[in-house]
Amino acid sequence: MSNIEQTVASAEFKQASPTNGTASAERTDTPLLGKRGLLLLSWVAPATLVIVWEILARAGWISPQVLPAPSKVISTAVKLTTNGGLPNDLGVSLLRAAAGFAIGGSVGFALGTLVGFSRIAEAAIDRSVQMIRAIPFLAVLPLVIVWLGVGEAEKVFLVALGVTFPIYINTTLGIRQVDPKLIELGRIQGLGSLELIRRIVLPGALPSILTGVRYALATAWLALVVAETIGAQSGIGFLAMDAREFLRTDVIVLTIVIYALIGVAADAIARLLERRLLAWHPNYGGGR
Repeated sequence: MSNIEQTVASAEFKQASPTNGTASAERTDTPLLGKRGLLLLSWVAPATLVIVWEILARAGWISPQVLPAPSKVISTAVKLTTNGGLPNDLGVSLLRAAAGFAIGGSVGFALGTLVGFSRIAEAAIDRSVQMIRAIPFLAVLPLVIVWLGVGEAEKVFLVALGVTFPIYINTTLGIRQVDPKLIELGRIQGLGSLELIRRIVLPGALPSILTGVRYALATAWLALVVAETIGAQSGIGFLAMDAREFLRTDVIVLTIVIYALIGVAADAIARLLERRLLAWHPNYGGGR
């Protein structure tokens, strides 16, 4: 890592510290439990909830039509996986989410970078973006169907629309929060504009950008759920709507569990990106 990048890391660390004289230390309980212990602890509450749910369902305190037992949901998942229906629907939904995320993320990052660097671009773009951001998915859905029909384009468009805004806002915020002294240092070192952006501005803005990615991953699935409720012939949302017609609460609960597990996996991927891309950063490199 170059001297300039080390300076960026040091400055970011000092900005994150509560006071200049107090180090941003590791949490005191980490050595006691260790990383594996903390990981196991994070699953205690979900596991306890599932166990209590199973006991109450088997005791008859919860009607199967209201909330089937976890064992019934697992059995349904095995059957749907065996006949190939669940893997196909899951794969379709993942492809839609990935395509929408790639498009929306690219647009959000490009607009956020432009607005972050230019007050003129902010005046021209930001107000319109904020107005569109305030429109709920359900309100814009009829218009999107008129434009694109009920095919794949409509679903990918809604996902892209939802993903754009978290990345746009956090990219803009991250660029604006870069310490001007670091930029001045880069200029003193003789860095050109592109090198200044690549080696100082974007690394300094990266923590905020990756926070936007985490929010965008959650929003992508929210948008996809809305998109797959209309005119879909495959996907997890379609599976849930089809189960509703036949009062299959076990399948409905299964789709909810799948969404939750996908959310956990997506957040884990985002955290992995943070650890890899922010290895130089004192707050991310080794303590998370």
